[in-house]
Amino acid sequence: MTVIETVEQLEAIYGDTNDASIVKVADHVTPLYRIFIEKAPFAALATIGPEGIDCSPRGDLPGFVRIHDPKTLMLPDRRGNNRVDSLRNIVRDPRVSLMFLIPGSGNAVRANGRAHLSVDPELLASFKVEGKAPRSVMVMNVEEIYFQCARAIVRSDLWNPDKRIDPKTLPTPGQILAEMSQNKVGGAEYDRIWPERAAATMW
Repeated sequence: MTVIETVEQLEAIYGDTNDASIVKVADHVTPLYRIFIEKAPFAALATIGPEGIDCSPRGDLPGFVRIHDPKTLMLPDRRGNNRVDSLRNIVRDPRVSLMFLIPGSGNAVRANGRAHLSVDPELLASFKVEGKAPRSVMVMNVEEIYFQCARAIVRSDLWNPDKRIDPKTLPTPGQILAEMSQNKVGGAEYDRIWPERAAATMW
């Protein structure tokens, strides 16, 4: 196996970066990037900590990531499984990245920067949904933001409804938990009650 070991070797293979890849990068949320963020119902949050890198899905109503000002994004942490992998990483290493996706759009928008967690009561209250506030809010200082061209989404045909996988052909969470725990956790009952439990604890 031939392994690339230096940046020089890498650049020799890929060549020069084209102008479009450079000029699209900003150090703040521009008016046009604002439109993408305000319409996005989904983002992937990447963080880093001593144990390594983590990437976590984040989804909510469109515009759930608030643009406080052109240099500041705010992401509420909604109810989940309390693993707090991403939050634990942010406390120890502020470097974060967000990738926004909008169903039907071939482009993704990526924002990189540094963040901290806030539990300011007024800030938490401002993110209430159905009367329920998040337990913390990630406050991100944007250092760079840019769009990713559509090739990956076009190649994957991601938004084509005819290409959707039948969920019944995939392992269920209950099956995975049962396998991993020697049937001590999970199983068919876990899958049966999950929709009702999730609906009651969405926010």
